[in-house]
Amino acid sequence: MEVSEHVSALQRDGELLATAAQQAGLMSAVPSCPPWQVRDLLRHIGYVHRWAAGYVVEQRRERMPDRPGETELLAGGPQDGGLLDWYRAGHAALVTALTEANPDLACYYFLDAPSPRAFWARRQAHETAIHRIDAELAAGGQPTPVGAQFGDDGLDELVIGFFGRDAEQLTAAQRAGGRRTLQVVADDTGGAWHLELTGDGGLAVAVQRGTVQGGTGAADCTLTGPAAGLYLLLWNRADPAAASVAVSGDASVLAAWQQEMHVTWE
Repeated sequence: MEVSEHVSALQRDGELLATAAQQAGLMSAVPSCPPWQVRDLLRHIGYVHRWAAGYVVEQRRERMPDRPGETELLAGGPQDGGLLDWYRAGHAALVTALTEANPDLACYYFLDAPSPRAFWARRQAHETAIHRIDAELAAGGQPTPVGAQFGDDGLDELVIGFFGRDAEQLTAAQRAGGRRTLQVVADDTGGAWHLELTGDGGLAVAVQRGTVQGGTGAADCTLTGPAAGLYLLLWNRADPAAASVAVSGDASVLAAWQQEMHVTWE
């Protein structure tokens, strides 16, 4: 996806998030992020938007050393009466920052990307889309579907970006022992990913694009379905049935992923 497409998605999903949060009410539970309430969701994403915009606008080359932990983050922000307006202001500022950023922007970023601007646009588009889904679930409605291309892009970021990075940092002891394999096949976009997990399924040992040996029988568990559904499933925002995803092989591998694999602020 192009930077402009990611920025457009960020703008759209950020506005949908605000609408859903207002409909749900600040004290409503966020079922996909227990024990959060909507007020916690807004404080989290509102801070993240400002944090990301800081790197882009200030062209910071190093990682900010004083980033608050999740508990501190959720205790901050404005009082409830001003929370939605505060969130909207931070979201709009991030959209503006990425829209106006020079393509040659040099600043800190933490996953492989063609450029810092491309990284921040992609990361914040998917961060906002997932939390927009959280807000819509809190409001009691069906989440607005993501597009197939966006879902495929988000799967690649999750698998190759986040879990590929984690795999590179494993110790020899963590790599030792049995392996379990999970294969993900998007049948509408052609996207495919293969993951080697530790024996308990708790850590990714290696990740790659494509299927092993060109088929779906080379993995302990294979997930097949539309990219948008797989995106929700692997981000733990839907079960296989709701995501229209077929699970073949050992379903306990997927269960281990859902239990152990999390992207957290910490």
